[in-house]
Amino acid sequence: METDNLAPPRRRGRRWRRTAAVALPLALVGAFTAVAAPSAFAAQYCGGVQYNVVSSWGSGFQANVVLTAGTAGLNGWDLEWEFPAGTTVSSAWNVDWHQSGRTFTGGDVGWNGSIAAGQNKEVFGFIGAGPSTAPTGIKVNGESCDGAEEPVEPELEVNRANVVVDAGSTASVEVGFSAATEAAATVTTTRTSGSTDLSVSSGGSLSFAAGDVNPKPIVFSAAAGAEPGESAVFTVASPGYASKTVTVTVADIGEVTQNEERFLAMYDQLTGADSPYLHETGVPYHSVEELIVEAPDYGHETTSEALSYLQWLEAAYGQVTGDWSGYNESWDITEQYAIPDLNPTAYNPSSPASYAPESDSVEDYPTQLDFNASVGTDPLGQELRNTYGNNQVYGMHWILDVDNAYGFGECGDGTTEPAYMNTFQRGSQESTWETVAHPSCETFDFGGPNGYLDLFVGDSQYSQQQRYTDAPDADARAIQVAWMAQQWAAEQGQSSTISGSLDNASKMGDFLRYAFADKYFKQIAGDCIGINNCPDGSGKNSFHYLLSWYYSWGAGANGDWSFRIGGSGVHQGYQNVMAAYALSEGGLEPASPTAASDWAASLDQQLEFLEWLQVPQGSPGAGAIAGGATNNWGGNYGNPTTSAEFEGLYYDEQPVWHDPPSNRWFGFQVWGMDRVAQYCLETDDARACDLLDQWVAWALSESDISATDYSIPGDLDWSGEPGAGLSASVTSMSKDPGVAGAFAKILSYHAAATGDTASQTAAKNLLDALWAANDGVGVTQTESRADYCRFGDEVYIPEGWTGTMPNGDVLENGVTFIETRSFMKDFEGWDQVQAYIDGGCTGPAPEFSYHRYWHQVEVATAFQTYAALFE
Repeated sequence: METDNLAPPRRRGRRWRRTAAVALPLALVGAFTAVAAPSAFAAQYCGGVQYNVVSSWGSGFQANVVLTAGTAGLNGWDLEWEFPAGTTVSSAWNVDWHQSGRTFTGGDVGWNGSIAAGQNKEVFGFIGAGPSTAPTGIKVNGESCDGAEEPVEPELEVNRANVVVDAGSTASVEVGFSAATEAAATVTTTRTSGSTDLSVSSGGSLSFAAGDVNPKPIVFSAAAGAEPGESAVFTVASPGYASKTVTVTVADIGEVTQNEERFLAMYDQLTGADSPYLHETGVPYHSVEELIVEAPDYGHETTSEALSYLQWLEAAYGQVTGDWSGYNESWDITEQYAIPDLNPTAYNPSSPASYAPESDSVEDYPTQLDFNASVGTDPLGQELRNTYGNNQVYGMHWILDVDNAYGFGECGDGTTEPAYMNTFQRGSQESTWETVAHPSCETFDFGGPNGYLDLFVGDSQYSQQQRYTDAPDADARAIQVAWMAQQWAAEQGQSSTISGSLDNASKMGDFLRYAFADKYFKQIAGDCIGINNCPDGSGKNSFHYLLSWYYSWGAGANGDWSFRIGGSGVHQGYQNVMAAYALSEGGLEPASPTAASDWAASLDQQLEFLEWLQVPQGSPGAGAIAGGATNNWGGNYGNPTTSAEFEGLYYDEQPVWHDPPSNRWFGFQVWGMDRVAQYCLETDDARACDLLDQWVAWALSESDISATDYSIPGDLDWSGEPGAGLSASVTSMSKDPGVAGAFAKILSYHAAATGDTASQTAAKNLLDALWAANDGVGVTQTESRADYCRFGDEVYIPEGWTGTMPNGDVLENGVTFIETRSFMKDFEGWDQVQAYIDGGCTGPAPEFSYHRYWHQVEVATAFQTYAALFE
């Protein structure tokens, strides 16, 4: 098969970090003082800066900074000033900052770097201590504000140093200057070494007028007969500037197979500046459609899950084409938008958190903080600080409001997108339909007098704070994908190309160990009943070494307190033996001294846990994997209703959440077993392969798969418990394309590991049927949503509590889900939901054909997996 035009060009939105560091003087308008530049100077250069002290207390203050761009606009900024003696910054947001003595420096974080000429933008805020008087000696982009110019020396820049191009095709980079040039410049690009099959097809000589900071494209081409792996080095040069080099390599993809072609077609649907799946920042939406309610309560939110799938998509693209720039960029996006930069000055591992009990009923909230309850010691805090030198937690927050539809913005600014937010806070019975959306950075700008805090926890007084929650399955998936990327890049001789991204994954795995710990670091010893009766943990005896449902961290706005908690509830679908393998012996061992050994212990513990949860042979549903376990029954160290125990944990049929039961969905079966299947193929571990054999036999027996259609399990019902009549039954069937894609991968791994032709045939047929379900936007199946009657469900607000959402929606006792989210009435499809509700939810339920991002990536990577194993 000819390879021309089968691998679509990468249609990426421009990710030019800084096209120009425009040197603009400014006038400073402080909350208490003003420092003005001379008027003539200001008229020529100055946009302006406002230094606003928005609140203060005895020992500190909160301030924000508003930048106004001058006539040339700002496309990236670096700011420097001198604080009064004694002023220090404890935490800041939306800024890459550093303080040394009185000198404060800060730079944009990408999304807030561009300001049009004459326009202003609140760019960052911070918590300070000491005098709040406005700073002096202000510089922006190296230029003083007193009228004495300190010009920024422009540098020649290219946005990519390595490019992969298909034979007979083209690929491009962008070149420009980091700051305005004083004179016109010519930039030339010439091949200085390597294959003559690679050349510059356009942009070999580019002219830049004086002051021109807009990048221009250089297009490289490969001859139709160029051999895979051929490369050439091109030098990009301009007189008076340091030159840059670009290495161009012919893609080593060989003949494009059927399923590689399918993968590349879906990749083209999912990427590029015009993809409906992506925000302009490159952050993927949960779904193309906005009107969808599941764990994210509308479609243009996203989750850390989606970001881990972004990494998977780009790693698979690297395997197929040899182009790893997208994989590295996926980590850049993750770091910028999903990993909070919260770095509190104070964290005490000996007192990691204050206890707040959970309840089975949302009507019991807020539950009272108990500062006298005994908690254990965090065994990781000091080690991680010693390793990384700060108190930042390197984990992904689980949910973002990508379009900022709620209007929280960042730390009360109301405008930043994507915006950190949260929903679930009120125990295992709280469904999405009963949640109150709220900001992760609580500044009391929205909600009630205490923001939203007093809906969830009771306290004598409340303070502004930031709180974040990690979903360990997403972080573990990112690490699993990093291991795959490591193998594929090494096979291509490109290990160094992705070394930085692999380091990120390793670091994430270091912090992911918080998912091993009991929520309040209590000992995992069984009979853990009553917060003060359950022994406090010390060292690692608070570790169950399994991946729990969450871990969480946060800090007060003034930086004088912070907390970290683990997670007691453990779900089978969150376990990831591939991540444990990668972090213990697979080449991604973290930097902390005890991390690799912890992950080695986790690998064994996860496999034994899954063996314990698997329905035994001879029982109905033999091979299926039951729910999970917990050390903290009911979230309040209550009395368990089970007699089954695993290593000090009580069996829980529906760990963490009950509406709907958390292990009802077949999707959790395939997510967990995908990792077991890959581990079986990689290591031939008998425990993993036996788990896989039994599970595949059960899942195939419950499925109907042909090359044109498929029906797989949807919901499951459970009875008994491990060691006492554990069984499972399928209660409904489904065509869920994401679950089907993951199932196809499991079958592919199983076939490759065992030679089982039935599994390979089923995988191939399932992929053919999924390909037929692509409607041009992506793979989709029509689904009925009778649960949308719950738009009218009450969201519990305590009697007497009142507040407002940013858009003015009132929060008070008796409000419904849609009344707290009235913006959803503007989403396409609301009319049929409204008609369904108006009809008493008795007629046909509304139907939708959704394009969930994770569905698309599961299917796309299933094509890539099958191709890599069999084609």
